[in-house]
Amino acid sequence: MSTPAAAVRKIVILGSTGSIGRQALDVVRSHRDRFQVIGLATGTDRAALAGQAAEFGVTATAVGTDGAVDLAAHPDADVVLNAIVGAAGLRASLAALRAGIDLALANKESLVAGGELCLAAARRSGARIIPVDSEHWALTQCLEGRDRSSVRRIVLTASGGPFRTQLVLDDVTPEEALAHPTWAMGPKITIDSATLMNKGLEVIEAHFLFGFDFEHIGIVVHPQSIVHGIVENADGSMLLQAAPTDMRIPIRAALAHPDHVAAPADGLDLGAVGSLTFEGVDHDRFPAVSLAYEAGRQGATYPAALNAANEEAVGAFLSGLLSFVGISHVIEATLSGHRPGDPLDLDDVLEADAAARAAVRGIIRTRNAVERSDPGVVRRANRAAFLALEPSEAVPTRRSLEREEP
Repeated sequence: MSTPAAAVRKIVILGSTGSIGRQALDVVRSHRDRFQVIGLATGTDRAALAGQAAEFGVTATAVGTDGAVDLAAHPDADVVLNAIVGAAGLRASLAALRAGIDLALANKESLVAGGELCLAAARRSGARIIPVDSEHWALTQCLEGRDRSSVRRIVLTASGGPFRTQLVLDDVTPEEALAHPTWAMGPKITIDSATLMNKGLEVIEAHFLFGFDFEHIGIVVHPQSIVHGIVENADGSMLLQAAPTDMRIPIRAALAHPDHVAAPADGLDLGAVGSLTFEGVDHDRFPAVSLAYEAGRQGATYPAALNAANEEAVGAFLSGLLSFVGISHVIEATLSGHRPGDPLDLDDVLEADAAARAAVRGIIRTRNAVERSDPGVVRRANRAAFLALEPSEAVPTRRSLEREEP
C-alpha cells in the first residue's frame, strides 16, 4: 500500500530578503512539492521583495514591522518563519502564535525579550514554536520523546568566532569582527558571534524552549561547528547531533516539522572532517556570556534590557562609535541601572527595550564627550570606567513612551 503524499505546507516568510529568508527560499525551490510561499515581508528592500514575489507567485507582501505583524496572522498560513533581525520581531511572533499558526523561529530575540509572552500565547492557541537556530534544532532532535528526568543538562556549541585564540581585543575593527570562520550570516549576528553574546542569547532561548534552568544549560566551544547540540543523560552518557554548517538543514526541518524532508545534497562526511575539538569558554575575554546568564537568572525584563542594550551597542560598534570590548562594558553598565518590569506585560517589555536603548545611547554620548576633552580616554577605558559613566539624557519612563499594541 503506498504512503499518501504529504500535504503542501503554506508558508509566510518574514525577513525574506535577509540571510535566513533567502536560504528559506532556496529550500522552497528544492521542494516545491512540499512548500508553497504565500506571504513575504522585508524591512526595507522593496526591490528584492518584488523579485521574490514575482518568482514565487506571492501577492501578500509587506514592508516594515507593522506590515510584518499583519502578515504574520495570515489566515491561510500553516507556518510563519520569523527571520526578522532583533527585538523588532517580537510583535510578529506574538501575532502568529495568537492566531494559532505554528512559528518557525529564527528570531531568537522574540524569546529572549518576550519569552514569557510567547509561551503564554502558544499555550492559549495551541500553536507550536519550532526553533530554526541550528543549536536548538539539534537539541530538539536529541530531546524528542525523552523524559525530562532522563536528562542531566543540555549543551550548546559555539564556534568561538574569529577571536577564539586572540588574547588582546582592544583594537578589533568591525571588518575583523565580521570575518566569521565557519558561518555566513548577517552583520548583527556575526558581531554577536564574535563577542559570544549570540551564545548567551541562545542560552536564554533554550531556557524558554526546553524548560531547563540556567544551571543545567551549558556552552562548549567547538571550532569546527560540526556538532551543534549535546544532551548529557542522567547516566553520564551524551547524545551529540552533528550536521554540515548549512542553515538550510534546520530551516527545512522546521518548515516540515513534524514531517521529515530529505536533503537534496549529501550529508556529513566525518572522514573528510577529520578531528573534532572542544574547549571551555573564556569568560574573561568574552564577558557577554556571563552577562546573558545573569540576565536570564534575574528574569523579569532583564533579558529584554540585555537584548536591547546589545543591539544598540553592536550598532554603535559597527558605526565606529564604540570599541569591541566596549560592547560588553556598556551592556553591563545599562543592566546595572535597569528597573525590572513584568515579563507578561507587553508594555513593560517594550518599555524595558526602549529604556535600555536610551541608556546605551546616553552612555556612549557621555563617553564620546569625555573623549573629546581627553583623546586618550578610550584607549585607557576599562569596565570600571564604563560603569562609572552616567547617561547624558534621561531614561524614558512609561508615561513618555508611546507604543503600539500588536
